[in-house]
Amino acid sequence: MPILNAHSIAILILIVIALVLFAQDRIRLETSSLFILILLVLGFQIYPYNMATGQVFSPTQFFMGFGHEALLTICALMMLGRGIEISGALKPLTSLMAKYWGKYPALSLALTLVVGALLSGFLNNTPIVVMLLPVLIGVALSNKTSPSKILMPVGLATLIGGTATTIGTSTNLLIVSVAEDLGAHEFTMFDFALPVLLVGGIGLLYLVFIAPKILPVRDVPLQHKESRVFKASMMISNESLLHEKTLGEALQSTDYKMQVSRIVRGDNQLIKLPTITLREGDGLIISGTAEQLLDYSQQFKADLYSLNDKTHPITRDNPFDDDDQVLAEILVTEGSLLANKTLNETRFSSLHELVVLALHRLNKPQQLDSSISEVELHRGDILLVQGREDNLQKLKENTRLLVLDNTINVPASNKAPIAIFIMVAVIAIAALQLLPISISALCGVGVMLMTRCLNWREISHALNPSIIMIIVVSLALGKAMQITGADQYLGHQFIEVMHGSPPFVILGALIFLMSFLTNVVSNTAAAVIGTPVAINIAYELGVPSEAFILAVLFGVNMSYATPIGYQTNLLIFSAGGYKFSDFLKVGIPLTIIMGLGFTLFLSLYYHV
Repeated sequence: MPILNAHSIAILILIVIALVLFAQDRIRLETSSLFILILLVLGFQIYPYNMATGQVFSPTQFFMGFGHEALLTICALMMLGRGIEISGALKPLTSLMAKYWGKYPALSLALTLVVGALLSGFLNNTPIVVMLLPVLIGVALSNKTSPSKILMPVGLATLIGGTATTIGTSTNLLIVSVAEDLGAHEFTMFDFALPVLLVGGIGLLYLVFIAPKILPVRDVPLQHKESRVFKASMMISNESLLHEKTLGEALQSTDYKMQVSRIVRGDNQLIKLPTITLREGDGLIISGTAEQLLDYSQQFKADLYSLNDKTHPITRDNPFDDDDQVLAEILVTEGSLLANKTLNETRFSSLHELVVLALHRLNKPQQLDSSISEVELHRGDILLVQGREDNLQKLKENTRLLVLDNTINVPASNKAPIAIFIMVAVIAIAALQLLPISISALCGVGVMLMTRCLNWREISHALNPSIIMIIVVSLALGKAMQITGADQYLGHQFIEVMHGSPPFVILGALIFLMSFLTNVVSNTAAAVIGTPVAINIAYELGVPSEAFILAVLFGVNMSYATPIGYQTNLLIFSAGGYKFSDFLKVGIPLTIIMGLGFTLFLSLYYHV
């Protein structure tokens, strides 16, 4: 039985701390990763570790992750995915899908799931979901279908497809690389495509025929018009309760909720000073929802007029005209110009001439408030905005923000065919083993730069600091486990807990354990920590290590049951207006189906 030493005990404690920190929303993932890396390096520097060879382990080896081939490959693939995304390469597919969705909704959903899964085998599924989201919401609303019925199945289908190849997800690449570093089996691109094709096929059938029936109808904010903001002129008469009152007194009577943009007196505009006395004939230019403005009119006994029509007062029988205004959602994605910034910092409203109506975070809307402009926006946040249709179209074309409305227009460029050709070439060269995927992908990035499918600004948006840092710290923790023997101890303890169970049961338990971890903490950390443990379990049981390595790989990709399990889950969660329980209802049965299917296949194929 492996014996723990002081360093291996410390590593196990540090791993627990890391997993807890990675599950916290309040602390940025890259911050938690850096904190763990600092503790790890300082610990081995202050308390040196003597290896079995008699040499003292150098803690600078924990920095090797920054130059690890897997990390470089993942970064190159993220850049290539960004090139595909910004070129609008999926426009022909999305246009065709939208064309037939109204006539054949069930068939269109099935084809979308299959195509999304196939593409995810070769592309990171984040750009795929980002490109599909506006189209899916557009076709759903135009066909009077709730987007919640289709968004989650499509998102989960891309997770299934991403499991099929070594480049499908960054997690796959890491597991394959770590296994190779440990002297285990060397996987090629399609080595585990067969089990994903068989088991994943069953999962897709579940997502097509059963999941939409389980999912409830959830409204998205842009289906509602009651939150629209209007500007109007509230005219002061001698009978108005505001006559001879100061602006400060008027605002105080509404608990300072009434938003006054300016005061008009004759042909002049007055400075908005609280001490200004309001007189007959003054016009207060105020903004708010239609209901709020009508309430102010009634409260102060003052007539409301449209800014374009000063002859017909606005009443509940003569409501506001909003024909030139449209609602849209802007989904904050990683690397977008809004991520980790405030609206004030980006001058969003003034630059794009849009009104921000509300901020939706984890399905908890915060209505328009002066403080919203100071809230730091995070990945998965949704801004409900209102403005002219031409302004929204400019926003789509010029900023590459993810705009969700009821249209199905996807901006494209003449670089799309070039970007597709480069990506296909990169995959083909790696699949035929002409070049390693790391070299092939890096060359692809170079070609995209030369052909201007990418520029350095877009590359900076493609590289995700949180992914880079968590990969580095996970590789460091895996290295620490290996040199201190903590991986052998965990592997032995896992077998002891199973207490004499047959190997195929232990294999299934490992799959479901990895699935649980990936739904509550980082799948990257679970993968890198779980891989050496899985190899030691296989060695102790005397069975092929490939089966247990794939058990980890399949398990950590089963991020189906929570919106925090994977970054695309959070995007789907926000855009579809889902509740946390919706993911549990659909994701847990899918996890059971996929877990049992993978257990059966691996047990039979590898004779476990």
